[in-house]
Amino acid sequence: MSAAGRNRPARFGTLLRARALRTLRRLWPDSVRARATVGATAVVAVALGTAALALLAILHANLSRNAERAAAQQADTVAQLAAQGRLPDLVPLAHGADFIQAVDADGRVVAASQNLAGKPPVADLRPADGTLRTTWSGGPVDDDHDQRLVAVTTQTPSGPLTIYAGTSLRDADAADEITKAALAVGLPLVLGTVAWATWWVAGRALRPVEAIRAEVADITEHRLHRRVPVPAAEDEIARLARTMNSTLDRLEEAGARQRQFIADASHELRSPITVLRTQLEVATAHPDPALWPDLVKDALEDTVRLQDLASDLLLLARLDAADPVKTEPLDLSELCRAGVAGRPADRIAVLTRLQPDITVTGNRSWLTRLLTNLLDNAQRHAEQQIRLTLRTHPEGTAVLEVLDDGPGIPDADRARVFERFTRLDDARSRDHGGTGLGLAIARDIAGHHGGTLTAESSERGALLVARLPLAGTRQGRSPGNG
Repeated sequence: MSAAGRNRPARFGTLLRARALRTLRRLWPDSVRARATVGATAVVAVALGTAALALLAILHANLSRNAERAAAQQADTVAQLAAQGRLPDLVPLAHGADFIQAVDADGRVVAASQNLAGKPPVADLRPADGTLRTTWSGGPVDDDHDQRLVAVTTQTPSGPLTIYAGTSLRDADAADEITKAALAVGLPLVLGTVAWATWWVAGRALRPVEAIRAEVADITEHRLHRRVPVPAAEDEIARLARTMNSTLDRLEEAGARQRQFIADASHELRSPITVLRTQLEVATAHPDPALWPDLVKDALEDTVRLQDLASDLLLLARLDAADPVKTEPLDLSELCRAGVAGRPADRIAVLTRLQPDITVTGNRSWLTRLLTNLLDNAQRHAEQQIRLTLRTHPEGTAVLEVLDDGPGIPDADRARVFERFTRLDDARSRDHGGTGLGLAIARDIAGHHGGTLTAESSERGALLVARLPLAGTRQGRSPGNG
């Protein structure tokens, strides 16, 4: 046979199994309620079926054992009479035996009960010692039930005799029939009750889930204030509802922040665009070459401000989207030293105290931007001094501190200064206030590197502290890998 011929039965079996699986999937109910009902009913059916079979087996065994014990007692009684030489030709039947017969060693019937009188030996069993038991289907006595036969050997004055005592298993069969009838009626009733109870309980349990689903389906971007109902029971569904409401809270908050961000960005963009347009209109209306240098200078400043604002907005969008960027082990001490040395002539020189050989894992461009934004913020507010300090903390973090001697940050505003487009009252001027995005960008960069950026108390001025995990100990959100 060729290889293709040998593989044909295997492929046929695989196709049959695949078809059977597809059929089972189509027949398996789709709803959780129906699956729970089918599963619970099937489990109960298997358990009750197993218990019913065990019950029938135990009941039949007990009744058969009782019948056998009664027949054995009768056989022993007849054997004692035979041993004493007092065995009558017709042996009376007592309770527990349906027939009795005594057979000698030559196979002749010596004595028997009335219903076996004149009949040949019922069996050819000769137990050498003790008692022999067996079960017949049918037997020497007309009976529709199985019969249990007990054979006992005894010594008599005329020689050995074998006593056969038998009893019908009608009681065991009757009990089996009654039990089977009861189970045939009771099992479907129990399974039906289990199926109905499971269907009802599953429906009650899933009703809050349906309410949650309906409410979530009705929530749109313009109706984020709505919340799903929370069941009174402290169960998994209640926890699901609370988690869903917490998610909706965050979505609503994110939507509000987005709308506020768009409004603030529109306002920030409109101001320089309006000023730039005014300058161009003035230059057009008054074509005086003597005014053009000042107009062009002012227009260039507004254009640079627009460019910086657009760059900040693009960076914020990238930070919000958590786009993957290339990361690498960086010597943060060297990065700070190069960042300070590469700055143009600042209004106030930056005094540095940098602990050497502090390595973090991150993106060079982003960490440089974090340092630049912190120093730019300090330059706008400092009066005579700016200090940049870098050290390590025993908890496995690099601590970067920027301290200026300006007016400082009020306690109530220490969290607000990191919000987007936030500028305190003394820094709102167009010339010195910036766009209000520098600290927000710096905080997001620190967060993307698994660190934090906070404003902390100081004796004078503002103290901004960035904490970044050292290389090998970084936790939190990663900026990704290129």
